[in-house]
Amino acid sequence: MRVLVVTRQFPNATDPHFSPFNRQQFAALGKRCAVDVLASVPWFPGARLFARWSLAGRFAGIPRSESIDGLDVEHPRYLHLPRVGRRAAGTLYAASLAREARRRRGRYDVLLASWAFPDGVAGVALARILGVPAVVKVHGSDMNVVARMPDVARSLRDALPRASRVVAVSRPLADVVASFGVPRDRIDVVGNGVDGELFHPRGRDEARAGLGHGGDARRWLLYVGRLEEAKGVLDLLEAFSLLARRRPDVRLVIVGDGAARAACEQAAGSLGDRVVVAGARPLEEVPRWMGACDALVLPSWAEGAPNVVLEALACGRRVVATDVGGTPDLVAGPELGELVPPRNPALLAEALDRAADAVYSPELVARAGARHGWGESARRLEASLRKALA
Repeated sequence: MRVLVVTRQFPNATDPHFSPFNRQQFAALGKRCAVDVLASVPWFPGARLFARWSLAGRFAGIPRSESIDGLDVEHPRYLHLPRVGRRAAGTLYAASLAREARRRRGRYDVLLASWAFPDGVAGVALARILGVPAVVKVHGSDMNVVARMPDVARSLRDALPRASRVVAVSRPLADVVASFGVPRDRIDVVGNGVDGELFHPRGRDEARAGLGHGGDARRWLLYVGRLEEAKGVLDLLEAFSLLARRRPDVRLVIVGDGAARAACEQAAGSLGDRVVVAGARPLEEVPRWMGACDALVLPSWAEGAPNVVLEALACGRRVVATDVGGTPDLVAGPELGELVPPRNPALLAEALDRAADAVYSPELVARAGARHGWGESARRLEASLRKALA
């Protein structure tokens, strides 16, 4: 089977840490069938001049093609109109890649669009040009947040039912997909995987020493992910500020980058070394940060099936997370952590207080929270693609 992936959610030379879940799953899929990736890049005239404010500007220097984890990856540009172009975003995306699709007719059996909007909307149109079935994979905030915008919702209600299949990363997300008119028998749930060679229990002291924090006996609370308001990272800083007033033995470590980084650094400024903003780190280094912590925190406003939770559990670390999306399916018992309502720093602070004092066995957490690897995730995704062909 020959698969063409179309998505904006993929690493590149400028941001090699972007969307590692797609890189890992598609690389594993590439070991089962032929996979090419069109990792599209937003563009508008003069984008380079706006590099400070615009993703299109920051990505202007990305090469036309790369090889990433054994996959042939091309970065076609698509016309993106910031702020004013949401209604036409799917159409502009498809029109920008139409020539690319026509050039590739006869080379593929199925098109896989990863992310609902505008990738999924454009993917359905591009699959018609290619003459192949379209499969749309949805992840979480693309359906739980972006799809709530009226213009986006109209586009998705038109496009998603025309896809041969839709793949959701969790059961709650599959329910959202069904509410957009997709028949249940055309929705597949395919969870993400975990790289067991990277993510496994390790000693806290050893992990901290490897990060240059040897001898720090404080209780570490760790956030790993995009620094965006909707990820709840500013709620986390407010909650930690409440906790830090009465507990000198806790420390918050933030690993990631994004639009809210400056706000995070400003909020952390008054807390000195009680807060570490480490920035984006290579995937290979993330397990060491997890090994160094006492609990992982994910205070998102919406989620699909967050891979960072799977990875923390595989590292034997309990989780404090918000009760949204597919997260309750992962933090399925008190031995794995605690769930709190989103956007509530006071309740989050109380949960962090309890997490800092929790005594538990990392090995038992890793066993209780165990999930399949990326090879199995790719096998299930391949099965969905083959259903589309049938």
